[in-house]
Amino acid sequence: MKICILNGSPRGQYSTTLQTGLYLQKRYPQHEFAFVEVGSRISSLEKDISPALTAMQSADLIIFSYPVYTFLAPSQIHRFIAALKGSGADLRGKWATQITTSKHFYDVTAHRYIEDNCRDLGLRIIRGLSADMEDLLTEKGRRDAEAFLEYAVWCVENGVCEPATTPQSAAPVPPAPTLAPVETTDGHDVAIVADLREGDERLRVMIDSFIAACPAKTRLVNIADYPFKGGCLGCFHCAGSGKCVYPDGFDAFLRDTIQKADAIVYAFTVRDHSMGPTFKTYDDRQFCNGHRTVTEGSPVGYIVNGDLAVEENLRMVIETRAQVGGNFLAGMATDEETLAALVRRLTYALANRYAPPRNFYGVGGMKIFRDLIWLMRGLMKADHQFYKAHGVYDFPQKQRGRMLKMCFLGALVRNPKVKAKMGNKMNEGVVAPYRKVLAQARPKT
Repeated sequence: MKICILNGSPRGQYSTTLQTGLYLQKRYPQHEFAFVEVGSRISSLEKDISPALTAMQSADLIIFSYPVYTFLAPSQIHRFIAALKGSGADLRGKWATQITTSKHFYDVTAHRYIEDNCRDLGLRIIRGLSADMEDLLTEKGRRDAEAFLEYAVWCVENGVCEPATTPQSAAPVPPAPTLAPVETTDGHDVAIVADLREGDERLRVMIDSFIAACPAKTRLVNIADYPFKGGCLGCFHCAGSGKCVYPDGFDAFLRDTIQKADAIVYAFTVRDHSMGPTFKTYDDRQFCNGHRTVTEGSPVGYIVNGDLAVEENLRMVIETRAQVGGNFLAGMATDEETLAALVRRLTYALANRYAPPRNFYGVGGMKIFRDLIWLMRGLMKADHQFYKAHGVYDFPQKQRGRMLKMCFLGALVRNPKVKAKMGNKMNEGVVAPYRKVLAQARPKT
């Protein structure tokens, strides 16, 4: 079988993810492997995509190989998919899957992003392999990789693929919403970070309408005009100093121009089931802040041009970005009603400093980061200091008193005689601290 592996890592041959593909090549010499450098050669492929396209068209199985960057594939993969679609390539009926490495921080949204775009190209999809960054170094990880390839080959040979999602007709695009202008009445600073380019007239009208209706001071930061030297390389150059290896000044621009705002509203047009390559470059380059939730407590909002209702995965990414960052999501505006609601919720959150607790998306994501940074604290020193200062290291083993209490309680309830004598005392004991809080509560004035 001919297998084409698209190496989407910007690290090229130094990619951790790529090593799984190279391992499989050695373990299965009966298959013919071809490797295409996508991440490290994206600029040249945008000029001439034919080398990648030739390899994909001659393959029986196409494997997207990449590390997960901020909820999705790296920006270089976004650029590659845009170029692939723009070329008019006919890949219908080909088989596609993916191999990723990460710490399982929202690998699910990254995989769904690739699957959605593969369906756009008419590819038949096989569920991919989501591996830990160090899985290949373990016997179990190697077995998992081998089992994955054998399964993928079986799928191709037997015509088994993931079911196509139910086609959803795109809703007619309504006129750009406009809101009545209001006078600026407070001194809060709202930064509108937009990927606004020629042809995005509907998005431009939505942004102008938001600015007119928002009582806070607003300023537009158009990242489409920023001179990015490239997407994140995953080089960890910023791990110690916080300064990016690219000499384009983005790290200072991010901190001084955007992250000092009281609230941030992101504005973009849906492109290839995501926020688009430029926005993804902006997102990935925020790694100069490491894994630190530097805007925690600030509200965020989104102005989206496109049929967001059919983009389930993108909506999850948007909510997850806010949850992990500790930001109140004031809304995702796509029409006049939701734009007006965004303005009102954002205004309320700023006036009342509203910052609700995280849900599962945020709590689960931060626990992955907690464990990762604890192990990497020697390298990610700025992250480590931030996590210590903000109480992120909430390891359960630190709660020794509670652990001992649970051991004692467990011994009691396992004893039938003691349990019979306890009656309802356990339930009473559980609610007792809460009743104390209720007893002390007084009307708020």
